[in-house]
Amino acid sequence: MKLKNMLGRLLLSGLCLTAASCTSNIKETDRMDAFIQQMAATHQFDESELNELFQSVQIKENILKTISKPAEGLPWHKYRNIFLTESRINGGVKFWQENAQALAAAEQQYGVPAAIIVAIIGVETLYGQNTGNHRVIDALSTLAFAYPPRSQFFLGELENFLLLCRDEHINPLEPTGSYAGAMGIPQFMPSSFRTYAVDFDHDNRRDIWHNNNDVIASIANYFSRHQWQPGQAIAFPVKAKGEKYKAILKPDLKPDLTIAELQSFDVDISASLPINSKIKLLAFEQEQNKELWAALDNFYVITRYNHSPLYAMAVYQLSQAISNKKASIYEENHNPHFLFHSDQLRYGADRKNPDL
Repeated sequence: MKLKNMLGRLLLSGLCLTAASCTSNIKETDRMDAFIQQMAATHQFDESELNELFQSVQIKENILKTISKPAEGLPWHKYRNIFLTESRINGGVKFWQENAQALAAAEQQYGVPAAIIVAIIGVETLYGQNTGNHRVIDALSTLAFAYPPRSQFFLGELENFLLLCRDEHINPLEPTGSYAGAMGIPQFMPSSFRTYAVDFDHDNRRDIWHNNNDVIASIANYFSRHQWQPGQAIAFPVKAKGEKYKAILKPDLKPDLTIAELQSFDVDISASLPINSKIKLLAFEQEQNKELWAALDNFYVITRYNHSPLYAMAVYQLSQAISNKKASIYEENHNPHFLFHSDQLRYGADRKNPDL
């Protein structure tokens, strides 16, 4: 792109408010131009078409502010309260009931429990209610060109986004998502979409924005491809004597300790597990103390969706809460003792009011 056109674009966008911001924006545009040239050379995009496309792209200051304060920076007891709410639990039961057939089919095909799939959707977007209102191309461009700490990652995601738009015949200016460019009901990043999204109902579209069948199967496929172990435990609380356990609290999340090794650090394992199980000891901050959990391989798989133990624990506990609520509703509706009690109440009301 010629320098005259480049400066004209900056001035028209209203971004050059100070000399410092002008310098920054010129650097952003230089990075954008280099990216466009790379896409043309590597993937045979038309360079002039990409230049025209990126003239409509906006660098968003609010995205840069938001990414510096992720929710995962909260202590567990505050983070948990965001996701373990009655509305999210009840919404999960409703979503499960409305999509029971697709959830059962996905669980059968991929081995991933319906409750985990539902909880992922609940944590990510409140069952599709909050999918984000940023244009994906704006979010990815902002972080690729104006956020140096993770620019390489987001350059890769921007590359994948343009490729998926070409493959799926989508206008790149239309998809919306989160401030980080996560898309649709399951909040897939573009690279995840290209690798794991599934056309579950065979309509020749992988629609994670509107089609719950595709959403459910895509999440199940993601977990299956990350080595979900059907029928295996996820995590369980443990107790420890003294403070020896602190030596095995490490930031990496992959299970790396045996039962015997945990016990040697005075951690009490009361659950019945296969003797060769690998475990990661995790501490979650409560208001007055720390809660210790033994996390297994399936817990680690959840962290492949979002690399945060807080996130994985929220998903796990929400899945349990949804399952328990769904089971209690089923019990109420199918327990003859409950039905008899309801009839008794109705009979008593009838006697008081003959018109009922």
